[in-house]
Amino acid sequence: MRAPIADNPSSNPRQANSPLNKAPLHQLIIDRLQANLAQAERAALTAYETATHEENIAENKYDTLGLEASYLAAGQARRVEEIRQSLSAWQQLTLRPFDAQRGIQLTALVWLSDAQGAEQCLFLGPDGAGLKVQWDAQEVLVISPRAPLGQRLIGCAEGDEVAVQVGGSTQTFAVLRVC
Repeated sequence: MRAPIADNPSSNPRQANSPLNKAPLHQLIIDRLQANLAQAERAALTAYETATHEENIAENKYDTLGLEASYLAAGQARRVEEIRQSLSAWQQLTLRPFDAQRGIQLTALVWLSDAQGAEQCLFLGPDGAGLKVQWDAQEVLVISPRAPLGQRLIGCAEGDEVAVQVGGSTQTFAVLRVC
Protein backbone atom coordinates (compact mmCIF):
# COMPACT_ATOMS: atom_id res chain seq x y z
CA MET A 1 0.00 0.00 0.00
CA ARG A 2 1.23 3.51 -0.71
CA ALA A 3 2.28 5.70 2.19
CA PRO A 4 -0.37 8.01 3.64
CA ILE A 5 -0.68 11.33 1.89
CA ALA A 6 -0.73 13.42 5.06
CA ASP A 7 0.30 12.86 8.68
CA ASN A 8 -2.83 14.52 10.06
CA PRO A 9 -5.49 11.80 10.57
CA SER A 10 -8.33 14.30 10.19
CA SER A 11 -7.19 15.17 6.66
CA ASN A 12 -6.16 11.69 5.59
CA PRO A 13 -8.99 9.29 4.70
CA ARG A 14 -6.66 6.27 5.04
CA GLN A 15 -6.12 6.82 8.76
CA ALA A 16 -9.62 7.15 10.18
CA ASN A 17 -12.99 5.44 9.78
CA SER A 18 -15.05 8.59 10.23
CA PRO A 19 -17.91 9.72 7.99
CA LEU A 20 -16.60 13.26 8.43
CA ASN A 21 -13.52 12.29 6.42
CA LYS A 22 -15.76 11.32 3.51
CA ALA A 23 -17.82 14.52 3.61
CA PRO A 24 -15.45 16.50 1.33
CA LEU A 25 -15.46 13.60 -1.16
CA HIS A 26 -19.24 13.43 -0.99
CA GLN A 27 -19.48 17.15 -1.72
CA LEU A 28 -16.95 16.85 -4.55
CA ILE A 29 -19.13 14.20 -6.20
CA ILE A 30 -22.24 16.37 -5.79
CA ASP A 31 -20.35 19.33 -7.29
CA ARG A 32 -19.24 17.20 -10.26
CA LEU A 33 -22.79 15.95 -10.82
CA GLN A 34 -24.09 19.53 -10.71
CA ALA A 35 -21.50 20.56 -13.32
CA ASN A 36 -22.42 17.54 -15.45
CA LEU A 37 -26.10 18.46 -15.14
CA ALA A 38 -25.46 22.05 -16.25
CA GLN A 39 -23.46 20.81 -19.24
CA ALA A 40 -26.15 18.26 -20.16
CA GLU A 41 -28.87 20.90 -19.90
CA ARG A 42 -26.94 23.17 -22.27
CA ALA A 43 -26.48 20.27 -24.71
CA ALA A 44 -30.17 19.37 -24.49
CA LEU A 45 -31.20 22.97 -25.16
CA THR A 46 -28.86 23.19 -28.15
CA ALA A 47 -30.18 19.90 -29.53
CA TYR A 48 -33.78 21.06 -29.04
CA GLU A 49 -33.10 24.36 -30.78
CA THR A 50 -31.46 22.53 -33.67
CA ALA A 51 -34.37 20.09 -33.96
CA THR A 52 -36.98 22.86 -34.00
CA HIS A 53 -35.13 25.42 -36.11
CA GLU A 54 -37.02 26.38 -39.26
CA GLU A 55 -34.00 25.66 -41.47
CA ASN A 56 -34.13 22.00 -40.39
CA ILE A 57 -37.66 21.33 -41.62
CA ALA A 58 -37.53 18.45 -44.07
CA GLU A 59 -37.96 19.49 -47.70
CA ASN A 60 -38.12 15.92 -48.99
CA LYS A 61 -37.98 12.35 -47.68
CA TYR A 62 -34.16 12.29 -47.86
CA ASP A 63 -33.74 15.41 -45.75
CA THR A 64 -33.41 13.88 -42.29
CA LEU A 65 -31.39 16.51 -40.40
CA GLY A 66 -34.42 17.65 -38.39
CA LEU A 67 -35.38 14.06 -37.54
CA GLU A 68 -31.83 13.21 -36.49
CA ALA A 69 -31.67 16.35 -34.37
CA SER A 70 -34.95 15.39 -32.66
CA TYR A 71 -33.51 11.96 -31.75
CA LEU A 72 -30.45 13.70 -30.31
CA ALA A 73 -32.65 16.12 -28.36
CA ALA A 74 -34.65 13.22 -26.89
CA GLY A 75 -31.45 11.43 -25.89
CA GLN A 76 -30.04 14.57 -24.28
CA ALA A 77 -33.29 15.08 -22.36
CA ARG A 78 -33.04 11.50 -21.01
CA ARG A 79 -29.43 12.13 -20.00
CA VAL A 80 -30.47 15.28 -18.12
CA GLU A 81 -33.12 13.31 -16.22
CA GLU A 82 -30.66 10.52 -15.35
CA ILE A 83 -28.16 13.03 -13.97
CA ARG A 84 -30.93 14.77 -11.99
CA GLN A 85 -31.93 11.47 -10.41
CA SER A 86 -28.33 10.63 -9.60
CA LEU A 87 -27.74 14.08 -8.11
CA SER A 88 -30.86 13.76 -5.98
CA ALA A 89 -29.72 10.37 -4.66
CA TRP A 90 -26.32 11.80 -3.73
CA GLN A 91 -27.85 14.87 -2.07
CA GLN A 92 -30.04 12.63 0.11
CA LEU A 93 -27.22 10.23 0.96
CA THR A 94 -26.20 9.90 4.60
CA LEU A 95 -22.56 9.01 5.08
CA ARG A 96 -21.90 6.16 7.47
CA PRO A 97 -18.69 4.94 9.07
CA PHE A 98 -17.48 1.47 8.19
CA ASP A 99 -18.96 -1.19 10.46
CA ALA A 100 -16.77 -4.31 10.47
CA GLN A 101 -19.72 -6.48 11.57
CA ARG A 102 -21.78 -5.45 8.53
CA GLY A 103 -18.86 -5.24 6.12
CA ILE A 104 -18.71 -2.94 3.11
CA GLN A 105 -21.98 -1.12 2.53
CA LEU A 106 -23.18 1.98 0.70
CA THR A 107 -20.87 5.01 1.36
CA ALA A 108 -17.82 2.83 1.95
CA LEU A 109 -14.51 4.13 0.67
CA VAL A 110 -12.52 1.07 -0.41
CA TRP A 111 -8.92 0.57 -1.50
CA LEU A 112 -8.35 -2.50 -3.66
CA SER A 113 -5.31 -4.17 -5.15
CA ASP A 114 -5.44 -6.36 -8.24
CA ALA A 115 -3.31 -9.45 -8.94
CA GLN A 116 -0.51 -7.26 -10.37
CA GLY A 117 -0.46 -5.06 -7.25
CA ALA A 118 -2.11 -2.03 -8.88
CA GLU A 119 -4.21 -0.14 -6.36
CA GLN A 120 -7.42 1.74 -6.87
CA CYS A 121 -9.77 3.64 -4.62
CA LEU A 122 -13.53 3.17 -4.94
CA PHE A 123 -16.46 4.95 -3.35
CA LEU A 124 -19.62 2.85 -3.15
CA GLY A 125 -22.45 5.27 -3.91
CA PRO A 126 -26.12 5.12 -4.81
CA ASP A 127 -25.63 6.12 -8.45
CA GLY A 128 -23.27 7.92 -10.79
CA ALA A 129 -21.20 4.83 -11.44
CA GLY A 130 -18.13 5.45 -13.53
CA LEU A 131 -17.67 8.99 -12.25
CA LYS A 132 -14.02 9.71 -11.38
CA VAL A 133 -12.89 12.51 -9.10
CA GLN A 134 -9.53 13.63 -7.72
CA TRP A 135 -9.65 13.77 -3.94
CA ASP A 136 -6.75 14.19 -1.55
CA ALA A 137 -4.26 13.48 -4.40
CA GLN A 138 -6.09 10.20 -5.08
CA GLU A 139 -8.27 9.26 -8.03
CA VAL A 140 -11.56 7.89 -6.69
CA LEU A 141 -13.89 5.88 -8.90
CA VAL A 142 -17.57 5.86 -7.97
CA ILE A 143 -19.27 2.49 -8.27
CA SER A 144 -22.76 1.41 -7.32
CA PRO A 145 -23.98 -1.77 -5.64
CA ARG A 146 -25.58 -2.68 -8.99
CA ALA A 147 -22.15 -3.03 -10.66
CA PRO A 148 -20.65 -6.53 -10.59
CA LEU A 149 -17.72 -5.38 -8.45
CA GLY A 150 -20.05 -3.40 -6.18
CA GLN A 151 -22.22 -6.49 -5.69
CA ARG A 152 -19.19 -8.59 -4.77
CA LEU A 153 -17.84 -6.00 -2.32
CA ILE A 154 -21.04 -5.78 -0.25
CA GLY A 155 -20.38 -7.43 3.12
CA CYS A 156 -16.62 -7.76 2.61
CA ALA A 157 -13.96 -6.37 4.95
CA GLU A 158 -10.24 -5.60 4.93
CA GLY A 159 -8.23 -8.65 3.91
CA ASP A 160 -11.03 -10.25 1.87
CA GLU A 161 -10.63 -11.12 -1.79
CA VAL A 162 -13.31 -10.72 -4.44
CA ALA A 163 -13.41 -12.19 -7.92
CA VAL A 164 -15.31 -10.62 -10.81
CA GLN A 165 -15.92 -11.93 -14.33
CA VAL A 166 -14.79 -9.33 -16.87
CA GLY A 167 -15.10 -10.18 -20.55
CA GLY A 168 -14.58 -13.90 -20.17
CA SER A 169 -11.75 -13.70 -17.63
CA THR A 170 -11.79 -13.54 -13.87
CA GLN A 171 -10.17 -10.61 -12.09
CA THR A 172 -9.33 -10.92 -8.41
CA PHE A 173 -9.04 -7.98 -6.05
CA ALA A 174 -7.82 -7.81 -2.45
CA VAL A 175 -9.55 -5.38 -0.10
CA LEU A 176 -6.71 -3.37 1.41
CA ARG A 177 -8.56 -0.77 3.45
CA VAL A 178 -12.12 0.38 4.11
CA CYS A 179 -13.53 3.46 5.78
